[in-house]
Amino acid sequence: MKKIIFGWLCVIGFSFGAIAQPSDTAQLRDPVPAVYTVVKGDTLWDISSAFLENPWMWPEIWHVNTQIANPHLIYPGDIIKLVYIDGQPRLTVDRSNGRTFKLSPKARVLEPDEAINTIPLEKINSWLSRSRILKDDALERAPYVVAGENNRLLVGEGDSLYARGNFPNNTIGAGYGIFRKDKAYVDPETGEELGMLARDIGSVEIRTPSASSDITTMNVTRTTEEVRLADRFLEHEERIVETTFYPSPPTTPVSGHIVGVERGVTQIGKLSIVMLSLGDRDNVQSGNVLAIFKKGETIIDRVTKDKVTLPDERSGLVMVFKTYEKMSLGLVLEAGFGVTVNDIVKNP
Repeated sequence: MKKIIFGWLCVIGFSFGAIAQPSDTAQLRDPVPAVYTVVKGDTLWDISSAFLENPWMWPEIWHVNTQIANPHLIYPGDIIKLVYIDGQPRLTVDRSNGRTFKLSPKARVLEPDEAINTIPLEKINSWLSRSRILKDDALERAPYVVAGENNRLLVGEGDSLYARGNFPNNTIGAGYGIFRKDKAYVDPETGEELGMLARDIGSVEIRTPSASSDITTMNVTRTTEEVRLADRFLEHEERIVETTFYPSPPTTPVSGHIVGVERGVTQIGKLSIVMLSLGDRDNVQSGNVLAIFKKGETIIDRVTKDKVTLPDERSGLVMVFKTYEKMSLGLVLEAGFGVTVNDIVKNP
């Protein structure tokens, strides 16, 4: 089976390297390698990290030549060379046969496992396609489970249930998602309500539309856990699920917080899914990379007896993969010491 990816410029991986200071330009490492040999499992992020202190600025150094009609992908064994074009550092690919190809963002067809890997979408696929962040009382106004088949309290895949409420598409075979109210999120600084997490429970199809009454009979086609009374129904969300992401810094200065973490755990590690207090209104976009900071503690100076606030300490990176009006979902690329809810996120 073949798959289409957008070549080098959409690939992202997980090698943190040295922590860099915020910058709008690519910063070469010191010392910077003249060449790098690609090994199996490498990604754009890995290789960019080998050359750059701030790998999210990869567009500054990967040379694009749109006149190459059929540019080649990067494969294990290829040699990445650092060259200077018009005085600016650029990377090119030197293959064993002596030919050199410059990198270009073209769509290409690959055989599985031949080229470098993309982001592990299985880590976030359920969030991309199922669970949602809602605002206000959207879930409370939605139709709900009023009873299970044979008056059962818990319903599973293959069972039937009865729903009460108004379904926009009240026809046989119409599909809906089942959701359960999970948690409401607020901004830790302002107290503003940001949104509520509607956790995916499963899917249903209408078996018998409501007629004279407001009761609809449904078949349960998929579940992630048992369906309960009062679980809610929402129309399937029509959206394109991105399969690749373009890591980049935000286009404007932003600052927010981690306000939640998937499944309510307290410790956040690499590849954790987190909820951020930044969204569409903050000009945050899918693919934006943000730095995570631990807020500096306030301590007592034992010499002067004054209160002193220590500097914020950078502890990781997170990439936004889905945005809502006031919130976004992010995948933690790197986590250092004790990343937790309420940590600060801002431009890298």
